[in-house]
Amino acid sequence: MKRADIAVIGAGPAGLSCAVEAAKAGAKVVVLDENLKPGGQLFKQIHKFFGSREHRAGTRGFRIGQQLLEETEKLGVEVVLDAAVYGIYEDRLIAYITNGKDHTLKAEKIVLATGASENALAFPGCTLPGVMGAGAAQTMINVNRVLPGEKILMVGSGNVGLIVSYQLMQAGADVVALIEAAPKIGGYGVHASKIRRAGVPIYVSTTIKEIIGEEKVEEVVTIELDRNWQQIPGTEKNFEADTVCLAVGLSPLTELAWMAGCEFVYIPPLGGQVPIHDRNMETTLEGVYVAGDITGVEEASSAMEEGRLAGVACAESLGYYDKIKALELKNEIWNRLDALRTGPFGEGRFQAKLKQVNARGQLV
Repeated sequence: MKRADIAVIGAGPAGLSCAVEAAKAGAKVVVLDENLKPGGQLFKQIHKFFGSREHRAGTRGFRIGQQLLEETEKLGVEVVLDAAVYGIYEDRLIAYITNGKDHTLKAEKIVLATGASENALAFPGCTLPGVMGAGAAQTMINVNRVLPGEKILMVGSGNVGLIVSYQLMQAGADVVALIEAAPKIGGYGVHASKIRRAGVPIYVSTTIKEIIGEEKVEEVVTIELDRNWQQIPGTEKNFEADTVCLAVGLSPLTELAWMAGCEFVYIPPLGGQVPIHDRNMETTLEGVYVAGDITGVEEASSAMEEGRLAGVACAESLGYYDKIKALELKNEIWNRLDALRTGPFGEGRFQAKLKQVNARGQLV
């Protein structure tokens, strides 16, 4: 049986940031991830980050991932890949499989940084080859260097849909259109402007009526929606396409938190059912913390800050930081998190996270 001060499940932005902060304080940290490569979403992100210097503005996502991996190596963090965690038991005992064999890890603290999964969308023809998540397409072009299709229709105008559309064009694809069911674009205007300037039409209040094709996507029929989200007959448009990418939101991967016995609260803006946590990112289960998209879907910058917060809190609880130093560090992180949750895009997340944290206090 392996032993560690802190076990981090998930080697994405939140998990790696957590491991770095805890290891800086002197804690022994083991990171488990089911993938063959660490870094999570960061290595798919070739665009430059927004925000402040503290949020690594102007740095491309994969560069941030490389920096985090270098830090974990220097600090002696053990990263176990191809490790699928399938159980969390009493006294923070973790069971996982790697190399086809069962293993266990006993940790004083557990941080769940499991991320989120892409949502699907149901319509006639949605099971045809060529229909995929926008994140899957991003992995294909930016990680595997494979073009998913030549003529692509994007569904969803959030930042993921807008950014991946531009990256698909950079990779050589023709993005024939981007459609959005809501009456307005959901992502940043700067991203929408880039693809519009590149000639991609954006249609709001529009959804897919059906996909036409025998064994793969051949044509996409869209239709407009009224203010009640009902289809308007006679407004169909036909697009020749071989690929449809769905950027229709993410859902937190919360299975391990449910299994461990954490209590949840339903907050739609964060992706649905999310584990309740306090300002230290600790759940209702003592010694089990959460960070990143499992706590509610946001952006990579927020995930990294939550990971840092969980790392500092775990280190403090194990005696690696005194209360004064830990409070100083945590306040700095919360100030950066609050800055990320301002403005027209961040205010909703700020209120949602406030509800999540307050839910913990209501249970006490």
